Amino acid sequence: MRFTTIFFDLDDTLYPSNTGLWLAIKDRMNLYMRERMSFPEDQIARVRESYFLQYGTTLRGLQAHHTIDTADYLAFVHDLPLKDYLIPNPTLRSIIASLPTRNLIFTNADVNHAERVLAALELRDLFDTIIDVNAIAPYCKPMPESFQIAMKAAGESDPSKCVMIDDIYRTTRAASEAGLFSILYNETFPEGSADAHLTDWGELKTILERQ
Repeated sequence: MRFTTIFFDLDDTLYPSNTGLWLAIKDRMNLYMRERMSFPEDQIARVRESYFLQYGTTLRGLQAHHTIDTADYLAFVHDLPLKDYLIPNPTLRSIIASLPTRNLIFTNADVNHAERVLAALELRDLFDTIIDVNAIAPYCKPMPESFQIAMKAAGESDPSKCVMIDDIYRTTRAASEAGLFSILYNETFPEGSADAHLTDWGELKTILERQ
């Protein structure tokens, strides 16, 4: 295997997208925008989505156009009972534990949310470092600068030795453009969206070893 470092996305990647957790986080975003920032109810969904598409995260859009307490926002939107949504996956744990690579979390969420998710999934000890949205500020995935910062945090200078696994097409596409080997964890695989496609974690080592 030519790879030495794997960056794993967190939400909707290390757990199935059908858990409902990400939808609950979106609802918390809407609530924050309405209650803490006084957005009109009929504008919230449109503004949130437009910021996500333009800036990579709703947070970055809110920071660009409004006055916002970033720490308060992140704490609020992630204030959810994770045990109601997440259950450990022993198979995934075994697969990640068997990898000879250095494994890191690379997420557009914050470190507190990442720590809680990894604890709920019983995976925390398998990851050396968590690279969160604060660590890559003022950038976020899929901005090219975010991959540069992540690689520096990982002590990597050669992107061809790095892998990015993510459930969002534009992130894996951007990772490929930055020189990393990208794997899309998603049921669909649009052309040009990633270097490889994964729906079953049991396929991961085969994908990595054949490169």
